[in-house]
Amino acid sequence: MSARIRISGGRVYDPANGVADQVRDLLIADGRMVADAPPAPGESVIDAAGTVVMAGGIDLHSHIAGGKVNLARLLMSEDRAAFPEPEGAFCGCGGGRAAPTTHETGCRYSQMGYTAVFEPAVVGANARHAHLEMADIPNIDTGGFLVLGNDDFLLRLIAEGEGQQAVNDYVAFMLRATQCCAVKIVNPGGISAFKFNARALDLDEAGPFYGLTPRRILATLQRAVTELGVPHPIHLHGCNLGVPGNVATTLATIGATEGFPLHLTHVQFHAYGTEGDRRFSSGAAEIAAAVNANPHISVDVGQIMFGQTVTASADLMSQYRNHRLAHPNKWIGMDIECDAACGVVPFAYRDQSFVNALQWAIGLELFLLIEDPWRVYLTTDHPNGGPFTSYPHLIRLLMDKDFRDHHLGRIHKAARAHTRLAEIKREYTLEEIAVVTRAAPARTLGLRDRGHLGPGARADVVLYADAADREAMFAAPRLVLKDGVEVVRDGAVTALRRGRTYAVHAPYDGAMDRRLDQWFDAAIGLKAKHFRIADGEIRNGEGPELVELQP
Repeated sequence: MSARIRISGGRVYDPANGVADQVRDLLIADGRMVADAPPAPGESVIDAAGTVVMAGGIDLHSHIAGGKVNLARLLMSEDRAAFPEPEGAFCGCGGGRAAPTTHETGCRYSQMGYTAVFEPAVVGANARHAHLEMADIPNIDTGGFLVLGNDDFLLRLIAEGEGQQAVNDYVAFMLRATQCCAVKIVNPGGISAFKFNARALDLDEAGPFYGLTPRRILATLQRAVTELGVPHPIHLHGCNLGVPGNVATTLATIGATEGFPLHLTHVQFHAYGTEGDRRFSSGAAEIAAAVNANPHISVDVGQIMFGQTVTASADLMSQYRNHRLAHPNKWIGMDIECDAACGVVPFAYRDQSFVNALQWAIGLELFLLIEDPWRVYLTTDHPNGGPFTSYPHLIRLLMDKDFRDHHLGRIHKAARAHTRLAEIKREYTLEEIAVVTRAAPARTLGLRDRGHLGPGARADVVLYADAADREAMFAAPRLVLKDGVEVVRDGAVTALRRGRTYAVHAPYDGAMDRRLDQWFDAAIGLKAKHFRIADGEIRNGEGPELVELQP
């Protein structure tokens, strides 16, 4: 066993193990947490007095790699000019906030105490490129969510009535071939419908050509990931993103789950009503009530943060609708044949815009009205709602009502009249922050050695200097350990570590390999054997770390 590291005298928050605000020692050996034991000769001691100690942060949903992210980087040269690499930086990060370089992404995340981040939209055609980018991100572990629900092979399987087992085999093949760890649906059937000139598709509306409703696509894929034992439920970007009145669609989607687990992503963008003289209102209370009443539903919020960003999404239907709002006035839209699509639209959220201000309030209402912190995760849908670097500010908004009310008083006056945010007295506790940024994401992803500080956990540990200003506190940790090795001290990067990649390999009938060999030859123009990503291609030959399937 290597020399032990003792973290002594910190206030530990480890909700996965029932620990909240306990002053206690933590012990590390060989990059993992071990059971506490009496001090021994030769162990090094980290004095954690005056700090809050948590496991490394886990971002469940952040667009950090792949085709759409690279298009955003190409489009947003202004972003790197506005946020250049600081002089005297530890390494050549390259800069950027809304569309940072891969290196900047890793450094900025670790500077806030995050040690794992998940790319929630890996398109099969771009999966190899996405993994190469994620491997270039230092100091954080990564994984990808495979985008399905608009790919032609799947839609043909469903439309031609091939049965659930064939769908299960296809999903398992695709997860293995792309080395992803979960399944994401973006506007089920809607991207395919856009290619046939449809511009809207509701939950129970049959799309063109295949004649499938989003409800049927969703139900089929929910059953597939459940029967395959994929730990994370379907990660759903639902219908009608950003459309006033979509709260009804979201509520109907929750009602359509038939008891299958479902994760609703960036739900803030799906929580809009049509009340009031401007025909745009908050549906946060209704969504929160539905989540509170349905323990099989989880959400991440996709909080709006004011300022310049860039929106990047496979939902070309939505991006096409919004491209006239681009700021700066430029955008990209593209089709990925037989697979998906992509739209990149720069955008600046303004606190004096009625719509943007109410979006900001809706996100905070969702955070504060959903009662169970284990089923709501802290995200801005980076970069769509705002850069991930704004997380410390968001944390303070959740923890400090006076601070929140101060900012509420600065937004568009009419928006203030359309939100109940001022009435909500709840303030998140440090324990709840540890849940929504650590323990809960680890649990939903099936990462048993992440998100906690118990024996066997990876020694990803963060020491925050306890401060009344929670934004300053969470922006610059005193110390960050990755696998027991210091990577950040006093908010500055001090070392670079290679992360790992998480994947799910579910069993399937080998006959699906032969079917897809024929499909790729006939429709794709790429051999299936070239589409598949071998284990040796992940992390420079190290291969993926497999997430244990649930029984």
